[in-house]
Amino acid sequence: MEYNDAMKNRVKRLEGQLRGVLKMMEENKDCKDVITQLSASRTAIDRTIGLVVSSNLVECIHEADNQENKETSINEAVQLLVKSR
Repeated sequence: MEYNDAMKNRVKRLEGQLRGVLKMMEENKDCKDVITQLSASRTAIDRTIGLVVSSNLVECIHEADNQENKETSINEAVQLLVKSR
C-alpha cells in the first residue's frame, strides 16, 4: 500500500501532539488537561487508522480479480478495524 502525504501528515501531527502531552506531564500540568489531550490524541489515532484501513480496502477491492478475493479483502479490513480497538 502506498501511504499518501495526507496520511503521513496526520501521523506527524499526532507525533507533535504526543510530544506536547509529554511536555505537559513534565511541567506537572493539571491531570484534567493532560487527559483531555490524551483523549484527543486517541481520537486522532482512531481516525487515522480508519483512513488507512479504508484506503487499503479500496485499493484491495480494485485489485481483486474475483468476488471471493473482494470478500476476503473486506473481511481483512473489518478484522483490522476490530483489532485496532
